[in-house]
Amino acid sequence: MRDGVEQTYPDHPRPKLTYPFEHGPKTGEAVDVAPGVKWLRMPLGGALAFINVWAIEEAGGWAIVDTGMGGTATRDAWRAAFAGPLAGKPASRVFVTHMHPDHIGMSGYLTRKFDAKLWITRLEFMTCRSLAADTGREAPADAIAFFKAAGWDEDALEHYKARFGGFGRGLHALPDSFHRLNDGDEIVIGGRTWRIVVGSGHSPEHACLYCPELKLMISGDQVLPRISSNVSVFPTEPDGDPLTDWLTSLARIKTKIPDEVLVLPAHNDPFHGLHARIDHLIGGHERGLKRLHDLIAEPKRVVDVFHVLFRRTIDQNLLGLATGESLAHLNCLIARGQAVRTRDDKGVDWYRAAA
Repeated sequence: MRDGVEQTYPDHPRPKLTYPFEHGPKTGEAVDVAPGVKWLRMPLGGALAFINVWAIEEAGGWAIVDTGMGGTATRDAWRAAFAGPLAGKPASRVFVTHMHPDHIGMSGYLTRKFDAKLWITRLEFMTCRSLAADTGREAPADAIAFFKAAGWDEDALEHYKARFGGFGRGLHALPDSFHRLNDGDEIVIGGRTWRIVVGSGHSPEHACLYCPELKLMISGDQVLPRISSNVSVFPTEPDGDPLTDWLTSLARIKTKIPDEVLVLPAHNDPFHGLHARIDHLIGGHERGLKRLHDLIAEPKRVVDVFHVLFRRTIDQNLLGLATGESLAHLNCLIARGQAVRTRDDKGVDWYRAAA
């Protein structure tokens, strides 16, 4: 799932972040962000347009961090990069922050082309393989019941059935093995130590890479400067509480990584102001939870609560995203003891504030 569009309300203005680079790289180009570290972009369809990927120079080639969406456009962009700013040197290792297709999609292409190893956390790799296995399947009954419980009508359910199983279409064939990343690992890349800091909520076991010497943090989707990471509940774990996981992860990152770092995010531009951005993200979601709690003083379905969490109109294309994020907020309120859920005789769930 791509990242959500953050909603800024008048009582929650954006923090003043600083962006040290006037322009980002075009396809086939690179920008030096630190000694031995290059910023590249890979094309995406849709509103985000591109994903940032990173190349760290080391003996024998380049350690690549994130790979772009699977497909010919990204393959051509990588070919241009290796022929141009990467100076014909191979990929020595491929690091992937997490399992979403715009990050892991071309990992199989790069690892096979250069006989390189994929470095990723175990849960991200295994989750990706599980989701890719749904390609070509019909939507399962559990998933249909999940969205029916959220209040979807028959047209929305038919639309979902028609689109089910699309995750794997964004992937080049995955690598068949990987080197496991763990929280706290210290890995030498390009003669400098990089520390793995794991977060969760946006994805199960998301790896950020932090280099104290260079004062850099490759944040993937865990911390983004202008949009908020998508944090959703999915049919595979309908009672999950990913929002608590994500908020807890953000607070932990603030204690683990100093504010002085240059943050290298997957989307938008590199920025300074990590701690202010984390505070803004946490505060925004806490305000959203408060608005939601006030709304469900009278029982509501998931589809009835979108307007207090999203300022944009939720159309058919955004319905799944909005449902997953709204459920993440509702399940968080349930976990805090602030809401209860009941299911009616039609299989629809209703949420109300706890007494």
